[in-house]
Amino acid sequence: MSDSNTTDFSNPSTFILLGIPGLEAVYVWISIPFCAMYTFAILGNFTVLFIVKRELTLHIPMYYFLCMLAVTDMVLSTTILPKTLSIFWFNSREINFNACLTQMYCIHCFSLMESGIFVAMAFDRYVAICDPLRHSAIMTNPVVAKIGLVVILRGGTFVLPSTLLARQWPYCRTNIIHHSYCEHIAVVRLACTDIRVSSYYSLSIKLLVILLDMLFIVISYVQILRTIFNLPTKDAQIKTFGTCISHLCAFSTFYFPHLFASITHRFDSNMALHIRILMANVYLLLPPMLHPIIYGVRTKQIQERLLRLFTQKGT
Repeated sequence: MSDSNTTDFSNPSTFILLGIPGLEAVYVWISIPFCAMYTFAILGNFTVLFIVKRELTLHIPMYYFLCMLAVTDMVLSTTILPKTLSIFWFNSREINFNACLTQMYCIHCFSLMESGIFVAMAFDRYVAICDPLRHSAIMTNPVVAKIGLVVILRGGTFVLPSTLLARQWPYCRTNIIHHSYCEHIAVVRLACTDIRVSSYYSLSIKLLVILLDMLFIVISYVQILRTIFNLPTKDAQIKTFGTCISHLCAFSTFYFPHLFASITHRFDSNMALHIRILMANVYLLLPPMLHPIIYGVRTKQIQERLLRLFTQKGT
């Protein structure tokens, strides 16, 4: 193994994922919460998709965007967990070079797509609360489809250059990745060339896109809150604000861990490597698990349909 990892090569056929260095003795125990989060994420998001598909009254923009979020969450968590578990359970650390780049592309592509979906959801809430009489005229099905297409194209297009750059770098030092999945900066750091272009592009896209998305969301909710505070009664204010709480919770579970994990992994930090890798896994697994719970608890329509579903099965 050591010879293959130090031999000069310009295009490695495989990379070696170390997993979470230092925690090998507790891999089985770590896999339990990881599996639990993944199971809840898949079941919860699939339930959301099933309920929205079955209930015609939920065929409105808010729930279309929620379905897009559910699909994105399932893809994100599925992109990393199977390989991570194969490391934990079977010590299967090798990953094909092209498979590694594909995993890298999917992780960052779907992360940007998820950010774009949150922007679309914020815009939908803005129109629904600030201009309710025109909501149905503005947020038509063709408009929702176009927004979804833009979100997909934006994520795929912005991430593609960093993946192509990573593919053309010469890797002649080692093929050992100090991570449990093919995170972009962990891979390109193995290149035996100046990777500043790749690093700066990836960081600028991630920060600029996500920070601009967060800014748009903040501006939208500032306008929403102004409209809510101008409502005539306290009950109307509380009821209207209640429709936004689930979105705000979902935004928080995605953006703050995402930014924190990205920055701490890219820059030198006093944080231990195994803690950083654990956090990098959790920030991709925890939001997909929490989102269906948040929307299920806070959205009355989903609660009613879910209760009706279990009641019918019980009878």
